[in-house]
Amino acid sequence: MPASVLHHVRTGTGPWAVLLHPIGLDLTFWRATADALASSRSVVAVDLPGHGLSPAAQAGATVADYADDVARLLRAIGVERAEVVGLSFGGMIAQELALRHPDLVSCLVPCGCPSRFADDIRPNIAERGAAAERGGMAAVLEPTLARWFTPDFLAAGEAEPVRRRLLSDDVGGWAHGWRAIAGLDTHSRLAGLRVPAICIAGARDEAVPPRLVEEMAAAIPGAEFRVVPGAPHMMHVEGRDAFLSVLLPALQEPR
Repeated sequence: MPASVLHHVRTGTGPWAVLLHPIGLDLTFWRATADALASSRSVVAVDLPGHGLSPAAQAGATVADYADDVARLLRAIGVERAEVVGLSFGGMIAQELALRHPDLVSCLVPCGCPSRFADDIRPNIAERGAAAERGGMAAVLEPTLARWFTPDFLAAGEAEPVRRRLLSDDVGGWAHGWRAIAGLDTHSRLAGLRVPAICIAGARDEAVPPRLVEEMAAAIPGAEFRVVPGAPHMMHVEGRDAFLSVLLPALQEPR
């Protein structure tokens, strides 16, 4: 895919910041974060392949392939070095971006993601994509929302925009993404990173418990580990204000 056609939105002026969304969502769910960063940065929010308004994902694509697509986009639009904030699938892609294209990354900020999976659970992860191929997005909707949000948030109807987004998703984009996620394994290479890193976990994240994010941070030389109080997996949605209260000061600290 010619990655220069990946849909993206740029706001603000100043040093570059890039936002990479979770699987199943799109760049619109970064709006509050983009607005907060745009007061001091040029923010590029990206629709990943197979998501939002971007072209379809390629069957068999790995997390590294998604990272290469993002890298080609950034080079095409003139980004030199950027703070790269990625959440969940976006955080996995951010890791590969920093590993494969370190010249593009001034600070790595992976949120709510691990750096590897135990081999015995990889088939279960890939099954999340296969289930949608068999039964459509409705077949995976409720289990996904339960992993991503707290019961109170769901009961209050606050996750309805996410529900609508998931139901309208391209099944192929969802399935290809989960197969890529099932193959994630950056852990043994993270020791080679030479860029500042801030690894952020949600305190109530049941999909990726904080200990897994902390394990990733421990593998990156000099990385910082931060926790968003009260936040579940989709910390930038349900825990938006708390997420920004952790992210923004962390990015402002000298490195």
